[in-house]
Amino acid sequence: MQLDKKHAGLTGLLLLLIFHYGMAQQPAKPPLQDNVPLSVKQAVDYALANQATVRTAKLDELIQLAKNKEVSGLALPNLAGSGTFQHNPIVQKQLIDASNFSDTVPKGTLVPFSFGLKFNVIGEITLKQVLFDPSVLVALQARETLEQLAAKSVQKSEIDVKVNVYKAYYNVLSARRAMDILTNNITNLEKLLGETKEIYKNGLVEKLDVDRLVVQLTNLRTEETKLRNVTEVGVASLKYQMGMPIQQPITLTDTLTTAEIKSAAAAEQFDYSQRIEYQLLQAQRKAYEYDLKRYKLGVLPTLSLFSTAGMSRASDEFNYFNRQTWYGYVGYGVNLSFTIFGGLQRRRKEDQAFLQLKKAEISLENTKLGIDMEQAQSTSNLRNNILTLEAQESNMQLAQEVYNTTQTKYREGVGSSLEMSTAENELLTAQNNYFNALYNAAIAKVDYLKAYGKL
Repeated sequence: MQLDKKHAGLTGLLLLLIFHYGMAQQPAKPPLQDNVPLSVKQAVDYALANQATVRTAKLDELIQLAKNKEVSGLALPNLAGSGTFQHNPIVQKQLIDASNFSDTVPKGTLVPFSFGLKFNVIGEITLKQVLFDPSVLVALQARETLEQLAAKSVQKSEIDVKVNVYKAYYNVLSARRAMDILTNNITNLEKLLGETKEIYKNGLVEKLDVDRLVVQLTNLRTEETKLRNVTEVGVASLKYQMGMPIQQPITLTDTLTTAEIKSAAAAEQFDYSQRIEYQLLQAQRKAYEYDLKRYKLGVLPTLSLFSTAGMSRASDEFNYFNRQTWYGYVGYGVNLSFTIFGGLQRRRKEDQAFLQLKKAEISLENTKLGIDMEQAQSTSNLRNNILTLEAQESNMQLAQEVYNTTQTKYREGVGSSLEMSTAENELLTAQNNYFNALYNAAIAKVDYLKAYGKL
């Protein structure tokens, strides 16, 4: 019982050590900081290191590298050992004609005869080496292509993550820009409301003017609360796209301006190989070419070398610890095998691989057309959104000037409350249009960069 407890304790200690070792091998998550300043580039870099999609793609790449090493092992010697012990309590007997061993024995005299002994031991080592195998040859040639395919998949995941992070980052920037302007509107309206109340006490304006400003202020504060909630959701979405803990406070350091968006529209030389989707299809087509080659070479024979060495001993008594004679043996040879007729299965597989290759070529051509269309759409969309943004920015500035002039006239008593209300509504409309145009232009910029392979 004490021995069992001791073994149980040792087993528990071993499992604990294995657990701590496994935890030590995992990358430790960075502790939360007070506040992390993030530019859009820093946000992208963080996402590429921590986002689950990219990390999973990198693990898939490592899995492919491990598979390639497994394929390399097919061309290396295969050395195996085996040992057999056999006990025959009752040795099998066979009948033989004793007349075959002596002329004095009448023909047809059958006697039982044992061809084995009670105890048999065999130890053997076998060596196999592939000299020529078409499938192994093609698998070795395809390793680099499969590694490229895995690496391209990682790049594809990284680009998708970049797109999502850029859009989430710009969404927060546009929302915060709207929040700044809205907060300024509330401050100005609170000041105007205070002045109007004083004028109302002096009997120069009606109570309706005061009530209208109170309603307007309440509406703006409600919009401010809604926009703050939208911003919080946008920040949470950005952290999710980055693979960052939601609890981590961040500060976005970049700004979103019309000039910064317009800088992306510069025309550059483009080649289809700049798009990761096209690179992936090229690698996939090459993999299909190797697949077709494998089936075509399947008609060739396979050649392998084999060698066997071992020792054996048989006895009617279990006395293997005594010094007795063990009999060794060694053999080697070359094996050549080929298929004479395999039911045309190889030919049918070759046809399927050929058709898969044709499908890959069609996908490449279709991808070119899709890239052309995507570039045309993104270019037109970016230009239109930049024009809209410039127009809405100009409208907002003009609406602000009209509002300021109307407000001055109203304070001096030469403007009506109707003019003031109209100017306020036009300013809010112009500001809302500007926010939407700013966000749409930023998203159009990201789509444009992706279409031209610049992300």
